[in-house]
Order: sequence, then structure tokens, then C-alpha cells
Amino acid sequence: MTTVKCLVWDLDDTLWDGVVLEGDRPPPFAPAVRALQTLDRRGVLHAVAGRGDRAASTAHLAALGLDTWFSRVEIGWGSKSDAVRRIADALGMPLDAVAFVDNDPAERSEVASALPQVRCYRADQVGGLALLAEFRTGPVTEEARGRRDLYRVERRRGDAEREFPGTRGDFLASLDLVMTVRRAGEADLERARELTVRTHQLNTTGVTFDLSELRRLCRSPRHEVLVAALRDRFGSYGTIGLTVSELTGADAVLLLLLTSCRVLSRGAGGVLLEHLVARALAAGRRPVAHFVTTPVNQAMLVTLRFAGFEVLEQDGDRMVLAVDPARPRPARSGHVRVVLAQDGQEGAGR
Repeated sequence: MTTVKCLVWDLDDTLWDGVVLEGDRPPPFAPAVRALQTLDRRGVLHAVAGRGDRAASTAHLAALGLDTWFSRVEIGWGSKSDAVRRIADALGMPLDAVAFVDNDPAERSEVASALPQVRCYRADQVGGLALLAEFRTGPVTEEARGRRDLYRVERRRGDAEREFPGTRGDFLASLDLVMTVRRAGEADLERARELTVRTHQLNTTGVTFDLSELRRLCRSPRHEVLVAALRDRFGSYGTIGLTVSELTGADAVLLLLLTSCRVLSRGAGGVLLEHLVARALAAGRRPVAHFVTTPVNQAMLVTLRFAGFEVLEQDGDRMVLAVDPARPRPARSGHVRVVLAQDGQEGAGR
């Protein structure tokens, strides 16, 4: 079951008892506040898909001190399903990672019909949402507790991009993006496990690892587990990437590569993959990659092909791809600088 990454709230008669546009100024339901707090600590984002006047509703959220809890706010008179879809797109999340809560059965039905991937809940279920399996993410990392702030910084990046006078390429160059790649250590394992559970679109195989498996792989001389962090002039994106490779014979076999959906627009997956290719070739090994098709990870296959991987074997949804070491690789210059944390060397990313 896919973990819920964002809970989208209706407001009137769901978050509070009353209708703001009719002059009500109700306090929030206590179970709703507890759900906001508990899920936020687990790294679940909150958003609003409300019906009514945006200015009045957001003013009431601010008066209650709840406005900073929501990463996106969609309030108006259009369909709730359109609002939920815009929220998912803005947050870079697949629809099956989004849930929706509303007191109105007609609104829930409309969302469920238009967006069957989105899980819908009644307002009277709010108090028990934190107990459901889809909202339980396992051990909570520091990054999970700070995820809301990461997305607030991302909103500032989005505002800056919309106001930027040049091209998108010029804007990316202005960010001063730096990716730090390092071998995973014990302190990274919880976040690495969290990434395998939460990341679906940019995951080469859909594989998930528990802590014991990651710990074993980190200790294995035949395997290499790397994590990647990203930052720019606005701040940190946190740990956004994980790779697991097996060093076998003359090959460096990429068993898993994933990057957070939050950095899809930054080309981070391609940058990390090109770093792995260069790393393997420098060690005299052929870069090989496993890929398993899932309903949402086609972007990762495109990333592999752009990095020079060609299909060697295919059996249904499973592929083995490789880069020909004899094929010349064009020099690449780009907007992301890669730093190797373990030895301080740097390289250019795409």
C-alpha cells in the first residue's frame, strides 16, 4: 500500500464546525488539530481544497494560527477534484500518495469518481487517521519532521521562478545547485529506508529495503550504498537520493536508484545517474542497471536512456541495461555541481 504523503482538507464543517462565508468564526475541531500535529510530525503534508471565498477562509486560518500548517491552499468554486489534482501537481506527488477528507458525501464521491487513486475519508474519521496503515510511515526522521518547512522553501523557489525575467535554464543556473554524494552511514539509514517507501515515480525498480537490509548492504564489500543531498541559494532540499550498486566482476550493477519527486524539475536523477556512470567507468567497470516497470516510473527509464544505457535483456516488465564503455561520452556542463563528501572532489552534473 502506498504511503499517504499529503492529506487534503475541506474546511467548513470538516476542519471546523461552521461556514466562514456565512459569518461563522468557529474554532477548529480538537481531533482535527491533533491529526494535523501528529501527521505533520511524521512528514505528511497538509493542503486545503475548500469551497468559498479564499480571502475569508485564509484569514480565518491565520486567525486560528493554522495557516502555516498547509503547504498548498486551493479555495474557490470549482470542483474539488480539480483542486486536488492541482495540489498534487504543485507538490510533485502522484495521486495515489494523496488523501482527501470532507464532511460532504457528494464532494467525496466527486473526487473518488474523477480521481480513483485518491483515498477519501469522512470528516468524522479524522481522529483515527493517524492509526491507519497508510498514514503510518515507520520511524520518524529529522527530515520528516521538517518536511513542511522544506516545501515552504520550495514555494519561495517557485515564486522566484515565476518572477524571473530570463529562461528556465537561466533560472536553474542562478540557483547555484550543489549535490553532495557520500557513502551511506548508520545515521543515514532511516532516511534511506524512508526514501524507498515514499518514492515511486523516480524509482528504477520499485524495490524497498528495511533497516536490516540497508545495514547489511552498507557493510558488504560487494555493494555500495550512496546517498545524495541537494542545496541551492534558498537552502537545503535535504537528502533526496539513494543508490544501491553491486560490484561484480567487471560490472558495477545498479540495483536501485531513486530520487525524491521534489527535485524532479531540477534534473537531480539525471545528475546522480551520470555521476554513477562516471564513477564506474573511472574504476574500470561497465555501468549496468536493473529496471522494473511500474505504473508511475517511466520518467526513470527515460533518465536511464538519456544517460547512455541501452537495453541488453528484457523479460516482461524487467530490463537489464548497460552503458558501452567504448562509446565516447560527450562532455557535459550543467547547472548542478556534484561534491564527493568523502574525499572533497568535485565534478560537473547535467
